Amino acid sequence: MRSREAKELIISWVTISIAFSYFGSNFLNLGEFFRIFPISLVAVGTGFIFHELAHRAVAKHYGCLAEFRMWSTGLLLAFVLPIISAGTLFFAAPGAVYIYGPHITRKENAMISLAGPLTNIIVGIIFFVMYMMVPATIVAPYILNLLERVAVLNFWFAFFNLVPIPPLDGSKVMLYSPTIWALLFFPLFALFFML
Repeated sequence: MRSREAKELIISWVTISIAFSYFGSNFLNLGEFFRIFPISLVAVGTGFIFHELAHRAVAKHYGCLAEFRMWSTGLLLAFVLPIISAGTLFFAAPGAVYIYGPHITRKENAMISLAGPLTNIIVGIIFFVMYMMVPATIVAPYILNLLERVAVLNFWFAFFNLVPIPPLDGSKVMLYSPTIWALLFFPLFALFFML
């Protein structure tokens, strides 16, 4: 990984973590912010960084050049919206992995796109299982909160990225296989909107 790419990933990760810490909280309460910020770093780190690195790894597996590039406007919106809306609005479009390959097939494009949401689902399941298995009497509520937020945020990243609207991952997966897309999207939809 080049130093520019690593720097842009870290800037994006920290910016989204700050924004996520303000989202849904009292943005004037710095104590609350500093309590939530470490949880946000872990949740966003596993959700965002693992997602992007999964795209990158699968693209490289198919012989493509792949590199993360941050989007400054998206980062500014992610940072400013929760602050000016007193924690009620959140928008995160930090950037994306740009892929360069002369002969990427529809299947390869779908597999590259699927890598990010699948990674989020796997991480979400791991943290959810830990959340469910750890006895609340042994672990501090802060750790339980961390496990829960990491699981929920990873499931949310997977769901959002599987929405079948270009340029989101879901549009490329659905174009290749509506069945695979539906098997992933609808359980996540039910998780957030029906359960």
